[in-house]
Amino acid sequence: MEVNLVTLLITIVKIVAVIAWVYGLLWVMSKSRWLKIIGIIAAFGVVQLALTSFGDFQILNDFDRGLLFQASAMAMVVLGLSLIYGFNGQFSLAQWGFYGIGAYVAADITYRWADGDARGLLIVGIGIILGGLTIWGVNQLLKRYKGMPVLSAFTLYIIGIVAAGAVAAVIANALNPALAPLLGTISAPGVLNSAVARQVIFFLAILLAGLFSAGVSFLFGLPVLTLGSDYFGIATLGFAIVVNTLMVNSDTILPFPEMKGGRGMVGIPQMGGMAWFWVFVFLLLVIVVMRNLIQSSTGRAILSVREDETAAKVMGIDVAGQKLWAFVIGSFFAGLGGAAYAHSTGTGFLSPGTFSFLAGFNPLIIVVFGGLGSMSGAIAASFGWIFFLEGLLRVILGQLGTDAPTWRYVLYPITLLLLMLLRPQGLLGTAEWGFLKAPFVKPRVKNQTGATTVAAGK
Repeated sequence: MEVNLVTLLITIVKIVAVIAWVYGLLWVMSKSRWLKIIGIIAAFGVVQLALTSFGDFQILNDFDRGLLFQASAMAMVVLGLSLIYGFNGQFSLAQWGFYGIGAYVAADITYRWADGDARGLLIVGIGIILGGLTIWGVNQLLKRYKGMPVLSAFTLYIIGIVAAGAVAAVIANALNPALAPLLGTISAPGVLNSAVARQVIFFLAILLAGLFSAGVSFLFGLPVLTLGSDYFGIATLGFAIVVNTLMVNSDTILPFPEMKGGRGMVGIPQMGGMAWFWVFVFLLLVIVVMRNLIQSSTGRAILSVREDETAAKVMGIDVAGQKLWAFVIGSFFAGLGGAAYAHSTGTGFLSPGTFSFLAGFNPLIIVVFGGLGSMSGAIAASFGWIFFLEGLLRVILGQLGTDAPTWRYVLYPITLLLLMLLRPQGLLGTAEWGFLKAPFVKPRVKNQTGATTVAAGK
């Protein structure tokens, strides 16, 4: 029992240290330029050092490493849902579906590339470029013919996207034979499968997976966001179920035998020693983009829709457009999180069960737990929740028997229920830490001569 107690205390210390690391990262990002750069490098280095093995000694073992990467990916997903639900007020259960889409798209790109097939990268990359141009073109057309019904506009977008995808497939099939000799195979990798080239492909795969998720969310959200909040929530739940069903049948319904359907995709290339670098970079990217978006005029428009749609319309805000913007950007974050997770598991395995619609409630629970409308709460709750649920409760319940750890799925809803009774606004409410705090703007007042001055204050 003494050894178990020590393990339990070490696990608690790790959870506290992770939350302190999150706070320190957000705090140092609010400082001057050079202090910010030094602080970010230090934040990255501390974790990288903890993941490094020194003989038999390692601060964060392989189990902790898995929790860290899972929590980082979850933070990206939860920040996206926080934008959609916490800041824009749209109750969505589709976030886990976009998380899965990002994971499978990125995994398929890198899997094919390692096997000497560049079509995954080419089709997705060219398709996204052509799809973006198509969306822009249709949008310009719709501006000329205002008042077109939503379903008619949706039909135009679908036709254009399908055509763009077909053209991308033709171009990819034409270019692939020229790249194949440079790619080689898994057993005999070519120049484009060198260590440096692989890291570039990892970066592109994660970015393209996020953009692909954003594109799917645009097409899905265009007609569905016209529904009321409750009906929108039901539609997003249906979307998550459809995505999971396609994953289970990806080797039969979809032309992707390498995904192996319900058996799970195996052999996914992993980022290895660069895993934490890329995960940290994309997590930082999501935090910075989210913070700047919320504090911009677009962010204020997104917030106004949550507060009062009617008042927002009266003020000239495009309510439907702001809902769609929030939904697309939030889905983009989820796609990035899924892609990063797929290449940092260490096992090279993806199972459709990971992306079931029941697991899709986790981001929603974490958003509420951290506090609706709090980016800091979303990030801290993501790390704390994963380390608490998959770490601490596993340690405690693991001492009671082999089947006991499954009881954590009973205990954490009880924990959430108690939180809602004692602190319904979540742990942080709307509070923000460091870099995520809104900048203080001194009010401008007019003096007796009519000149405008800045009022004194902190």
